[in-house]
Amino acid sequence: MAHSVLSREEKERIIRRLLIQAPPGEFVNAFDDLCLLIRDEKLMHHQGECAGHQHCQKYSVPLCIDGNPVLLSHHNVMGDFRFFDCQSKLSFKFDLLQNQLQDIQSHGIIRNETEYLRTVVLCALKLYVNDHYPSGNCNVLRKTVKNKEFLIACIEDHSYETGNFWNGLWKSKWIFQINPFLTQVTGRIFVQAHFFRFVNLHIEISKDLKESLEIVNQAQLALSFARLVEEQENKFQAAVLEELQELSNEALRKILRRDLPVTRTLIDWQRILSDLNLVMYPKLGYVIYSRSVLCNWII
Repeated sequence: MAHSVLSREEKERIIRRLLIQAPPGEFVNAFDDLCLLIRDEKLMHHQGECAGHQHCQKYSVPLCIDGNPVLLSHHNVMGDFRFFDCQSKLSFKFDLLQNQLQDIQSHGIIRNETEYLRTVVLCALKLYVNDHYPSGNCNVLRKTVKNKEFLIACIEDHSYETGNFWNGLWKSKWIFQINPFLTQVTGRIFVQAHFFRFVNLHIEISKDLKESLEIVNQAQLALSFARLVEEQENKFQAAVLEELQELSNEALRKILRRDLPVTRTLIDWQRILSDLNLVMYPKLGYVIYSRSVLCNWII
């Protein structure tokens, strides 16, 4: 039976698709594994650069420039694989595989009332993020579309525990137009987790939101916006935890052959057997179910 040989274009398309599908925090691992299979350094380097640029935008990869956090997204893309940062007034390339900034250049920012509002909103958002995230990052960008000014607020926090066989990401994006009296805030919250101990489990949860904010002055807008984000993200978190609890209970019921009461407490079988003076034969099986086991499964 003849084996079909993939063309270079087909290889490029497959490599790029596989790299883009890499979960957050696992891009370099996926790249290294593909390098072992493809064995074409030039091809992998080019596709790794292209896919890495898209990966940074998709998962809001955080950087630190001059001591300030920067979140990469498609909102601060300039073209030619470059990003810009409003705080440091710099543009740059970022090599995800090497985790390095490259070709850093100055990037001018117009100082006007919108830029001042962006700074005020960023300060209010930082206070919220510092209070609610273990190691969260946030950034606020400004964009002009058809002579209309918009602010884009991005939040990101992650925990990459590859050694413990799981990685997780939380990110959100909030966009609103600068209007004189009332503005509509459009938001999107996104959570992705990957568990790969004993099972390859991917979880993706997202929610789109629309809320209105009254505008009195810049300070009031910044504080009201931060409170809105806090309220919506708290509601989302509570709903996610409830949903995961239902998922874990349902999965447990499907695994067991018959319904059993679930107490989520660790059963000391050895103590029970000693008290009853029983002998546990090797072929006799039992199930131990505890909160710690559940947490290892859904974190």
